[in-house]
Amino acid sequence: MNYKIAFLLVFTALFSHNAISQGSPYYKGGFKIKFDDNDNKYVRILTWVQTQANYSDSRAEDQADISFQLRRARLLVYGQITKDFLVLTHIGINSLNSSNMEPVGSVGTPQAFMHDAWAQYNVSDQHVIGGGLHYWNGLSRSNSQGTLNLMTLDNNRASWATLGLTDQFARHIGVFAKGNLGKLQYNVAVNEAIVNGLDSRPLSDISASYQGASLLGTAEAGKTFTGYFAYNFFNLESNFLPYKVGTYMGTQRIFNVGAGFFHHPNGAVMLQNDQPIGENVNLFAVDAFYDAPVGSNGSAITGYAIYQSNDYGTNYLFGPYASGDMLYGHLGYLLPGSESARFQPYTSYNHTFIDATDQDRTIFGLGINAFLNGHNSKLTLEFQNESFQNQTFNRINLQAMIYL
Repeated sequence: MNYKIAFLLVFTALFSHNAISQGSPYYKGGFKIKFDDNDNKYVRILTWVQTQANYSDSRAEDQADISFQLRRARLLVYGQITKDFLVLTHIGINSLNSSNMEPVGSVGTPQAFMHDAWAQYNVSDQHVIGGGLHYWNGLSRSNSQGTLNLMTLDNNRASWATLGLTDQFARHIGVFAKGNLGKLQYNVAVNEAIVNGLDSRPLSDISASYQGASLLGTAEAGKTFTGYFAYNFFNLESNFLPYKVGTYMGTQRIFNVGAGFFHHPNGAVMLQNDQPIGENVNLFAVDAFYDAPVGSNGSAITGYAIYQSNDYGTNYLFGPYASGDMLYGHLGYLLPGSESARFQPYTSYNHTFIDATDQDRTIFGLGINAFLNGHNSKLTLEFQNESFQNQTFNRINLQAMIYL
């Protein structure tokens, strides 16, 4: 199937949907059970599902060009009995499709697993410490992207810079601190590095492998250090939870500039005289996020840009991860309106300079959101073109999301 024809067909299907009210009359702040009158004792429950239809022109000849998958199904619960401490748990499943389903659902991959589980304590009104399996990531805003309110169909994959290398699905076990210093927000953490990461390639004397904790031991390569600092020029964003908002749809006036780091001593390993030698992993990023209404007709603009310096070790290249520099940005415009379904076309672009090869990776995206009840009921259609190592891949994805 020609991908341009497929894009046109899905686009037509998306916009033949009848427009309904933008805000859900049933949501009203979600499921929050209060146990007192001053909002200090409560439990809040959030649940969401994202389903997709996916087209790719690069699948094997015996595989269908169009497939369906359950991209995410999640349940998040947090609460407190006093304002001094909070506990959060988050379980779910990701990317369930015909290739990884299991006949009776008892074994196999993926299965539902713990995404987050942490406890936190208020040191003061503006400063918090905590620990557990957490998402208080450093490096960048997009490394802590929430999935409830993305602007693009999904996060820029390389921005989840350590997913599966040192953590469990972008979550580490460790301790963290976060808070506000005026308009400057911060979060820092010291974490354990996963021992059985995704990178299990044979060692080489010309390129690094991310296996420090496994091959050198946790005494030498078992801890990671990370942090992120952002200055809020306009409204102060909430940092009550770590999940960064993708677009506020013009309901806030936000302009933030941030910088962050990730440091893993001896995280990478190379062979030297047939012996494994550790190399430090150092990642650094600066980014900017802007979201604001445009005029008085309900339109809004959302923009994000990041420069990320990646040192995963000598000539590192593994899936979306590579030593080198990355530039990424996206821009969206919420079309005027107020009551009916809202539409937001957007574009994105990733350019990664890779040390291990003279061929850069580029990913161009073009998409549109249809907000049927704000983010609570949303359709997203996206086209992506990726070029790398003399190959070009075209993808079209249609996603339906509902969250409560």
